[in-house]
Amino acid sequence: MDSIVKRLTEIESSAAAIVDHAEEQKAALDEEYQEARRKFDEELEAETQNKIAEIREALERSKTNRLVGQTGANNDFITALHHEYDEKHTNYAQDILMKITEV
Repeated sequence: MDSIVKRLTEIESSAAAIVDHAEEQKAALDEEYQEARRKFDEELEAETQNKIAEIREALERSKTNRLVGQTGANNDFITALHHEYDEKHTNYAQDILMKITEV
């Protein structure tokens, strides 16, 4: 009978050791998983920030190019208006005077 109790005690001790070992492995795996997750999150955040920076730079370049183009077009239009005024300002004044004096 003592040998059976002794054997059961050994089995119980062995089972407890297996459970303890499994808990240690589980804790180690949890730690590895958390580290891998943290690393993934950091890499994803860095990649996202880089892409956002690239998009902002592209938008800034596009905006600058459009502004330069619009400024040039506006300057050309203003120059054309000045040229037209220089050529036709007498005609414009005469037309205005005729409209005012017509009753």
